[in-house]
Formats: sequence, C-alpha cells, structure tokens
Amino acid sequence: MIDVSSVVARAIDFYQILIIAYVLLSWLPASGVIWEIRRILGTVVEPYIGIFRKIVPSLGMIDISPIVAILVLSWLIRPLLVTALVAIGL
Repeated sequence: MIDVSSVVARAIDFYQILIIAYVLLSWLPASGVIWEIRRILGTVVEPYIGIFRKIVPSLGMIDISPIVAILVLSWLIRPLLVTALVAIGL
C-alpha cells in the first residue's frame, strides 16, 4: 500500500525538478520549443518562486529566489507536511 506521505514527498521532489528545469531553460535562447517548454514550466513554478522574488533581494543580475524556494521546499515544507501526514496516519 502506498502512503499519502510518500506520494506528497515525491510530488515535492518532482516540483523541485521542475524549478531546476525552469532555471536551466532560462539560460538558453528563447526560441521555438524551448520557449514553449519554459512558458509552460513558468505557469507551474512562477507563482511559488514569485513569493520569494518579493522577499529576497537580487544580487545584481543574479536571481537567487529559485535557490531559496528549493531550500524552503526541502528544509521546511516537505518535512512539515510529511511529518504531519505520518502523525495523522496517512
């Protein structure tokens, strides 16, 4: 039987991969398929990253908000959600 907590943990891991892919694609020239993939990823990850863009100042031309977003997912949200789900028996 699959626990809900493990499904949530895997979903958060997958979301982190989407954020990394979005950042890596932003380094490539926007044309054709790359632009479409980046646009689709942007609709998924930009609402979450946007929260940190408002809080974290940029370092010149370097935007570290995706790094902060991944760290918050890894060190705060994932452990809290998984612990809460295990505690209630899911």
